[in-house]
Amino acid sequence: MYVCVCHGVTDRAIAQAAQEGACSLGELAQSLRVATCCGKCAELAQSLLKAADQATPEAPAWLAGVT
Repeated sequence: MYVCVCHGVTDRAIAQAAQEGACSLGELAQSLRVATCCGKCAELAQSLLKAADQATPEAPAWLAGVT
């Protein structure tokens, strides 16, 4: 689903950024331009980043390459 319509950023892109080490809205803004235009996506982007961060440690290592 699109999270940031201004820049065409999806929930999958945010999850991928989290897997690659993004841990703040500022880092998402730098890499994906999330919340740098109208800002309406900031709250959802932050929630998705937090959810991805909480889910990541529990995933088995063998799932790391599965999409």
